Amino acid sequence: MLVGLSGAMQLRSMSWARAILQKRTSSIYSKPPKNKIGPGQSFFIMSVFAVALLAPAGWILHHLPEYRQRPQAPPS
Repeated sequence: MLVGLSGAMQLRSMSWARAILQKRTSSIYSKPPKNKIGPGQSFFIMSVFAVALLAPAGWILHHLPEYRQRPQAPPS
């Protein structure tokens, strides 16, 4: 009985997964873009992305000596 029940559950989950996959693939378009993005806009977007990724790491590395000088917290 458990084997039949688990087989039915697998079949149900597979049909659910297929429905989700079909729903996701129906929203993907393969047409060329309506508006072209120029090199200036591309450079601006990439530089904002790079700053957003590197600024926190730079902040931490710049303040690393201050973090090392802090007194250790007493064990609780």
